[in-house]
Amino acid sequence: MNITRLRFCEEADQRLRQLKARTGLSANLLCRVGFMLSLAEPTIPDPSQYPEDSQREIERGTLTGRYDDLFVAFLRQRCLSDGLPVEGAGFEEQFRAHMNRGVLLLYQQVKSLPDLCALATAARSHS
Repeated sequence: MNITRLRFCEEADQRLRQLKARTGLSANLLCRVGFMLSLAEPTIPDPSQYPEDSQREIERGTLTGRYDDLFVAFLRQRCLSDGLPVEGAGFEEQFRAHMNRGVLLLYQQVKSLPDLCALATAARSHS
């Protein structure tokens, strides 16, 4: 995957700011959780719903950290399941779409740090 920096849509940018204020967690950690929430959704995100219209841009290495290979593998599996490309521009669009959608999903579910803990506990019980 050639993405080195990811620009977010304006709505996701605003929600990240609010989530950071609610939880005290950094944007990259919030994005990681959101990405996994998005992957768990049954619908395919539409990249056109997430225009790159904000000033927020995060380096991929910061966004995924030492787990980059794992995030790429999870996305590749999801794209295979959805019948979408696992290489090239289409794959990169899905990465960006899942990151943006994930932030928006996380915002809906988390009002405070204890909500995030409850979300993790619930996910753990489903595995």
